[in-house]
Amino acid sequence: MERGGVERLLRELAPQVLGAVVRRYGDFAASEDAVQEALLAAAMQWPHEGLPDNPRAWLTHVAGRRMTDHVRSELARRQRETLLALWETPAQAPAFGDDDFPADPDDTLVLLFMCCHPALTTSSAIALTLRAVGGLTTAEIARAFLVPEATMAQRISRAKQTIRDSGVPFAMPDAEERAARLDAVLHVLYLVFNEGYTTSSGDALHRTDLSDEAIRLARDVHALLPREGEVAGLLALMLLTDARRPARTGAHGELVSLDRQDRRLWNRALIDEGVALISATLSRGAVGAYQLQAAIAAVHDEAPSADATDWPQILALYTVLLRLADNPMVALNHAIALAMVHGPTAGLERLAMIAGDKRIAGHYRLDAVRAHLLERAGDRERAIEHYLAAAAKTASGPERDYLLAQAARVLEATA
Repeated sequence: MERGGVERLLRELAPQVLGAVVRRYGDFAASEDAVQEALLAAAMQWPHEGLPDNPRAWLTHVAGRRMTDHVRSELARRQRETLLALWETPAQAPAFGDDDFPADPDDTLVLLFMCCHPALTTSSAIALTLRAVGGLTTAEIARAFLVPEATMAQRISRAKQTIRDSGVPFAMPDAEERAARLDAVLHVLYLVFNEGYTTSSGDALHRTDLSDEAIRLARDVHALLPREGEVAGLLALMLLTDARRPARTGAHGELVSLDRQDRRLWNRALIDEGVALISATLSRGAVGAYQLQAAIAAVHDEAPSADATDWPQILALYTVLLRLADNPMVALNHAIALAMVHGPTAGLERLAMIAGDKRIAGHYRLDAVRAHLLERAGDRERAIEHYLAAAAKTASGPERDYLLAQAARVLEATA
C-alpha cells in the first residue's frame, strides 16, 4: 500500500484506536501518547511490509503494549508508597490478548463527548477534540483559532491534564451531560469539516478524510439526538457544502470559484438530503446559527446558475445570523452579500467597519474580499494590491495560486 493510502487509513483509525485504549486503561494523556507511538510504528512499517490482516487490532495491540510499559513504569516508581492500591486497580494487570480491545462503533463518539467535558473551557474542549478525534496537528488547530501555535500547544496540554485529574469515566454521558457538552461538540465538528473542505495549508485544496470524518460523526450525533435542531442544521450544512466539492477544483487541482463552477458536477443526492434536513428542522421553531448557515447553503445549491442566486434572501439570512453569532467571518460574508444586493461600494463600506476586528485584521480573506469588491468597483490598481496581499498571507497552495491568477488577470485587463 502506498504511503498516501497508509496515512489516510491511519487518520481514519486513530480516533477509534484511542477510544478503545482509553476505554481499557482510563488514562487519556498516556493513552494518546501510546496511540501516537503505534501510529508512528505503523507509518514506518506498513508501506514496506504491507498491511496487517486487521489494521485496527494491530494498532490497538501495539498501543496496548506501550500502555503496559507505562503501567509497569508507574508501578516501579510508586510501589513503595501505594503498592497495595495499585495492585487493586484494573490497570495494574497489563497482560492482554487480541480480544481485549473489542471493536465498538461508539468509541469515537464517546471520545468526542469525553473531550468536551464541562471541566474544560469551551475553547480547550474544542482544541483537545480536534487533536484527539479530528487528528489535526497543533499548527492546524492554532490557525483555526487564529492564535499562535505555542499558545495552542499549552492549551491542549492543560486540557489533557484536566481530563486526567477529573477522573471522568470513558462512557457516553447521560442526557443532561450531553446537553451541556453539545455546543462544544458541534463546534468541533464544524471546524474539522472546514479544515477538510478548505485546508489551511499545503498543496491540496481538500482533505476529504477530515470532511468525511466530520460528516460521519455528525450523522452519529444526529442519530443520537434526532430532535436537536442545531445538530440537524450542522449536518445539513456539511452535506450542502460538500455537495459542491467535485466542481471546486479544475483538471490540475486549481481552485474554481463558486460563480464559475460547473453545477452539473454537484452531488444532487447530498443536496436533496441536506435540503430535506434543513427544511424539516426549520419548521420546528427556534433557529440557531448552524441552521441559518445551512439555509444559506441551500439557497446557493438550489440556484440553477450563479446569476440566478437569490442574493436578497441570502443577505436577509446573514443579517439574522449576525445577531446570533459574533463572528468576523460571518460579518465578512455579510459584506459580500450586501455588495451583491446593493453594489460593491456598500460592501466596501461594511468591510471598513469590520477591518478593525483583531480576530480578522490580518486574515487573508479580508484582503481577498476587498480585492474582489474593488475590482467590481473599477479600482483595478488597488484590487491587484489586495489580491497580492491576500496571496502572501495564505498558507494554502491552491488559494495562493488562485489569488495570484486573479491579480494577473486584472493586471492584463488594465494593460
